[in-house]
Amino acid sequence: MLESDPVLFGADTTQGVVAVELAGDDEIVIFTRRNGTIHREKRPFYPFMIVENPSLAKRIQGVSDVKELQGRGSLRFLIHLSGWSFFEKACKALPKLSGRRPSGPQAPFFCPNDPVHQFMLLQGTTCFLGMDYQDPVRLQLDIETLTAQGYTFPNPNREQDSILSVAVRDNRGTEQVLWAPDLGEKGVILKLNALIQKIDPDVIEGHNLFKFDLDYLRVRAQRYGLSLAWGRDGSDIKVRSSRIQVAERKVDYPRADVWGRSVVDTWILAQFYDVAHRDIQSYGLKNLAIQFGLASENRTYLEVRQLSRLALEDSEAVKAYNLDDVRETAALSEILGASMFMQAKLFPYSYQNVMVRGNATKIDGLLVREYLRQSTALPLPKRGSVTEGGYTDIFFTGVAENVVHCDVQSLYPSIMLSMKLGPKEDELEVFHALLFQLRSFRLDCKQKAQQAESVQEKRYFEGMQQAFKVVINSFYGYLGTEIHHFSDPGAASDVTATGRDLLRAMIRWLEKEGCQILELDTDGIYFVPPVGMEGEDREASLVERLSDSLPEGILVEYAGRYQTMWCYKMKNYALLGYDGEIVIKGSALRSRGLQPFLRSYMQKTVKAILRKDSVGGKALYEETRSALQGHKIPVEALCKTQTLGESLERYAEKVAQRKRNRSAVHELAIQSGRAFVPGDQITYYITGSKRTVRIFEQAKLLSDHDPNHPDENVPYYLAKLDEVYKKFLPYLTGEGQTRGETELFPCKDRLVHNEGID
Repeated sequence: MLESDPVLFGADTTQGVVAVELAGDDEIVIFTRRNGTIHREKRPFYPFMIVENPSLAKRIQGVSDVKELQGRGSLRFLIHLSGWSFFEKACKALPKLSGRRPSGPQAPFFCPNDPVHQFMLLQGTTCFLGMDYQDPVRLQLDIETLTAQGYTFPNPNREQDSILSVAVRDNRGTEQVLWAPDLGEKGVILKLNALIQKIDPDVIEGHNLFKFDLDYLRVRAQRYGLSLAWGRDGSDIKVRSSRIQVAERKVDYPRADVWGRSVVDTWILAQFYDVAHRDIQSYGLKNLAIQFGLASENRTYLEVRQLSRLALEDSEAVKAYNLDDVRETAALSEILGASMFMQAKLFPYSYQNVMVRGNATKIDGLLVREYLRQSTALPLPKRGSVTEGGYTDIFFTGVAENVVHCDVQSLYPSIMLSMKLGPKEDELEVFHALLFQLRSFRLDCKQKAQQAESVQEKRYFEGMQQAFKVVINSFYGYLGTEIHHFSDPGAASDVTATGRDLLRAMIRWLEKEGCQILELDTDGIYFVPPVGMEGEDREASLVERLSDSLPEGILVEYAGRYQTMWCYKMKNYALLGYDGEIVIKGSALRSRGLQPFLRSYMQKTVKAILRKDSVGGKALYEETRSALQGHKIPVEALCKTQTLGESLERYAEKVAQRKRNRSAVHELAIQSGRAFVPGDQITYYITGSKRTVRIFEQAKLLSDHDPNHPDENVPYYLAKLDEVYKKFLPYLTGEGQTRGETELFPCKDRLVHNEGID
């Protein structure tokens, strides 16, 4: 069985682990679920650190054992301590004793600061072995709140705000709404605490759970002197400021930990999913449910701003709305959480931490775990830099017909495996063993996704293969760092150089066969086959011959065919499939920073361009202009929502000192006279009669809009529309370059630094 491989899944074969926690100073509690019942097992725990100089062991307290590891690595002395308190004291002492910071890549010691991670590294323990995704008890919750009159968004610190209801469900059949008008706000919190202890979930899930639901519940509980006693030991949740890296963005959030349970936020999972797919328009629960086809036909939709009235007039509708939220959260988790569930079987982290650790960090955990298992010393990170990255290019702008897409199966991983490129300090050759196993697992999931009979099964395996695609591609990124034990920037440069050569060879081969190259998107090529080669069978045969022309171990697959492709800018394009489905890629065509009406207009215009519907495209523009001029577009579609990042007092002080520019949201908050605080969201639109305005002077709160006296700035929004229309006009009128008219213009190689490719 695959799960019995100690390199990939760890040496500890304990089945059904759902949680691992530190208990006291020198014990670990392992929670396992077997036959539906939770079991607790205590194991002794001796924290460790690995140092370069054994003399350090004589200068720190609480050392219980020192062992010299084999091999040539610099970090070769494994020190065990008598308890976690001794470990924490030693970590504080080591920088002074060694003269190096713990975070420095050349620090002569290795001290993982998470006791659960330490235990899992040493013992080879992982979560969920032998379990399917439905085996752990998963509980979903969602709250509805009442917001004081005059405010758009709820704030738990406002006296007048309160909890209206909490919906709870689990994957064992429980569904319940805790209704504050019956129980009181304090009663809802007490009932929720008792319900969680009764259900005893392994995983607590919610959408935007950290930044809203948990934070709101915790603050309101404190008003009554209560805690959220959700831990398996009856303890309160623990909250701390945290940050995750999602592609190029950093997301700050208040992380919550519950002892003995994992806390999962599908809002965060959706963002990680979008790193691979780049097709999510909004991270809101209802939008995601619609996009993934999860929304029930009988789903209840309500205006959140009307909840106060509806709570009195139609309480059953509010309860149904609340329950639909947790049902959609559960369904969303089935799609987005399953891949992380699988990763928790591999990596030496708790389920909750698997979701927020970077891929390179997780890969390092696998390597370190195996070196510890084989009692082998660790190397220090190798210094250097990757001078050039991957090759991406555009050879054509405009609309092309009969487009074929081919790509290399796991380009960088294939290069590393077939040409044995990897970290030179990996004397046990664990790097390549892991990469081979993970790639095989990913390709198997990909094949199962293609063969799946149901939509749900297809999405499950597609999500799995995409998640492992990201992890596998991160092996290259891992090489190029300077902070991990087996990093090797020189080897990373060799990989990208080989990748560029292969892609150029593919382009030359296709051009020799009479193909017109359109765009090179990291590891794949979009092209138009020569006349007479159209048709799926002939195109697939062409790609197969291309694959045969490349070195052994490098496989090119036929990735799809499209009626038309619009090449707008490099890495910004749209595709129209023969099934009518449209795929839009690139931030220039899908910017989330635009007002909703503009995003909708852009998507519809892209469809018109792909279908060469110039009449429809022009009509859409005129219709949108007319709707703006007649105030027919809902004001919500003209709005932007932003968050107050600092207090109003601090903002005013900085403006007075000329340390920052004026901000629309802060000016609106000040003018409103309401007690807005950092973290509050403010939705506003632009008023006035001139197309050029100072935003902070003409912004107005959505809550202050009077539909009987519309005051939206029509010229301003028309100018926004005209700007987009002018960019797209050449392609709507047919004046833009097309396949028959376009000259291929020369483009220098675009190098994408440190980008994982597959």
